[in-house]
Amino acid sequence: MTQPVRPSVAIYPGSFDPITRGHEDIVRRTLIFCDRVIVAVGHRATQAKQGLFTIDERVELIKAVFEDEDRVDVAAFSGLLVDFARERNVGLIVRGLRAVSDFEYEFQMALMNRDLHPGIETLFLAPDARYSYLSASLVREITSLGGDMSHFVSPVVQRKLLSKLQST
Repeated sequence: MTQPVRPSVAIYPGSFDPITRGHEDIVRRTLIFCDRVIVAVGHRATQAKQGLFTIDERVELIKAVFEDEDRVDVAAFSGLLVDFARERNVGLIVRGLRAVSDFEYEFQMALMNRDLHPGIETLFLAPDARYSYLSASLVREITSLGGDMSHFVSPVVQRKLLSKLQST
């Protein structure tokens, strides 16, 4: 008897403050080999750094960016990523690597996650070369200094980012 094919689902975790074209690239390329992607916006109560956008605002921005893609789900989580994955019955985490400097930290996290939850695997993806240097913190800084970031974020994110920075 043949077992039914289980749809493949991946979790793409991050802070996404805000979501950038680099993040979008990773999500869309993950959909090439996975049926669904859960973009998981992580937050910690113990984190001293306050983000520009609230967790709810980040979730809404990501939903708006992927409104045309019904295979992308968005959820906020706190606590351990492996617990979130276990609750969702997902065994694949996708992480983007922009540069070699990202690798050491991400490698440690992948091994720790596997130790905490032996059923979990981490897949590393390099973004399109156009986004290999891009980060949300650079986008925030460029925007706050009046720079044009229109090719770094989607139009909906650009509008919200400008609005948010003008009101602060």
